[in-house]
Amino acid sequence: MNTGVKITVFTAAVAATFAASYGVGAATGPLTSAPGPAVHAEHDRPASPDRSAGEHSGHADTTPAGLQISQAGYTLDLKTPRITAGEKNELRFAIRDQEGRQVTTYRREHGKELHLILASRDLVTYRHLHPTRAADGTWSTPVTLPAAGSYRVFADFTPATEGATNLTLGADLAVSGTYKAPALPEPAATTSVDGYTVTLDGDLRPGKAAELILTVNRDGRPVTDLQPYLGAYGHLVALRSGDLAYLHVHPNGEPGDGATKPGPSLSFASTAPSVGTYRLFLDFQHDGTVRTAAFTIKTDRAAGATEPAVGGEQGNHRH
Repeated sequence: MNTGVKITVFTAAVAATFAASYGVGAATGPLTSAPGPAVHAEHDRPASPDRSAGEHSGHADTTPAGLQISQAGYTLDLKTPRITAGEKNELRFAIRDQEGRQVTTYRREHGKELHLILASRDLVTYRHLHPTRAADGTWSTPVTLPAAGSYRVFADFTPATEGATNLTLGADLAVSGTYKAPALPEPAATTSVDGYTVTLDGDLRPGKAAELILTVNRDGRPVTDLQPYLGAYGHLVALRSGDLAYLHVHPNGEPGDGATKPGPSLSFASTAPSVGTYRLFLDFQHDGTVRTAAFTIKTDRAAGATEPAVGGEQGNHRH
C-alpha cells in the first residue's frame, strides 16, 4: 500500500495570531514538496494526481493532506475555534459543500463516517476522536486538552456523492491558558506505554515508499493477540514538525485476510513528502483498550536513511 500526502503552507495571519496569543515559537518556513502527487492512498483506490482540488481546476494539487481548510468544493467549518485548557469542552464542526450546505451523508470507512485527529503544534498532545453527527450535519465530541497553545484539527472523510474521493481538511484551534512550549522528544528506537514496549524499525524516505515495522511487546513477551481497531490491527498517523502536514496510513494486510497476523509486528508502507522531522502516532488495541505509542523520526534525503525515534510522551491519547 503506497501512501502519499498533499502539501501547502498555513497563512502568515494565522501563525501571527497564535504567536501573539500564546507565545508560540517562530513560524516554520515551507518545506520542499517531494516529487509526484500527494494522495490519501487508503480505501483501495489507485493514487491519482486528480484526487483533490486539482481535478476541478485542471491542475494537480500536490499539497499534503490536512493543510487546507477547503478542497475539492468542501470546507471544514470549525464552529468551536477556541477552547480552554484543562477543562472539558465540546468541539463542534461541520463539513460544507460548495453551495454552503452542511454535508449529512458520508461513505463509511473503517467503521466510521468521519475520523477526527487533533494534535498540538508542538506534536506532544495527540487525540484520535470519533465525533457524533446530528441530523443537520453538525459534528460534536467532548475533548479535554492538557495545555494551552496552538492545535490543528484534521477531519478525514469521504462524501457519499458519486465520484467523491477521500479528503483530509484541517483548521486551527486555539486553546487558552498559560502556555509553556515543550521540546519535541528526541529520537529513540523504542517507547513504552502502559506496560507495553513498541519498537520502530525501517526508513521514512522523502518521495519514495518505504516500509515501517512496529513491534509490540508486553512484559518482555511478544503480543500476538492484538485486537482489530477500526478494521485494522493498528493505525499510524504521521505529522510533519513545523506545519503539521498530515499522513494517515494503515497496515499492510487486514484482519481476516488469511495472511495478516494479530501481532506482534505491524507493517506499514509510507512516503514522506520532504526531508524533515516527523512525529508518528501508532494506535493499537489489546485487552479491550486502545493505546498510543508516539515516535519522533527524522528523514535525510542526502543520506537516504532515517533515524527512528520515540520521545517520552506517548501522544496523550484519549478515546
